[in-house]
Amino acid sequence: MADFAAARLNMVESQVRTQDVTDIRIHDAMRALLRETFVAPSKAFLAYADLEVEHAPGRYLLKPRDVAKLLQALRPMPGERALAIAAPYAAAVIEALGADVTRIDAGQAPAGEFDIVVCEGAVARAPAAWLAALAPKGRLGLVERDGPVGKACLYIRGDDGAGRRELFDSFPPVMEGFAPEHGFAF
Repeated sequence: MADFAAARLNMVESQVRTQDVTDIRIHDAMRALLRETFVAPSKAFLAYADLEVEHAPGRYLLKPRDVAKLLQALRPMPGERALAIAAPYAAAVIEALGADVTRIDAGQAPAGEFDIVVCEGAVARAPAAWLAALAPKGRLGLVERDGPVGKACLYIRGDDGAGRRELFDSFPPVMEGFAPEHGFAF
């Protein structure tokens, strides 16, 4: 039988804290949440490994380091409205931090504006609908990937559109339906 409590503590101490994730609220939430419950029982032993773990067909949890760094950049605060897209673990962490979370797999964003939008799978580029779901000063965190290396990105909605900042390299698989479309060029 795996010792998931020890694995959880080790995950935070060796994969999260050592990667400049200084938000203690995130540490505490990740120590408390049973990450193994977000994947199939046959994959539970992988839940705390330094890799992306499939939680549904074609859907993956980000590496613990990557989800922690992305959430720290998003700065979830109590009372904020969050939209979690194909992001069950990130949703649970954000909820533990006091935000009200709406979860969807990857379809159309529900009506309304969100302070935070997060996705655990990679996409070629942030979909316009996800950016449109941001409230003023809202933040979108996701991995954009158009090749072997993805970039975790933070978008912040301003008065004249959304600004984009690259945060770190990340390698999750691109979600089905969100792959880059490469056309013919001379």
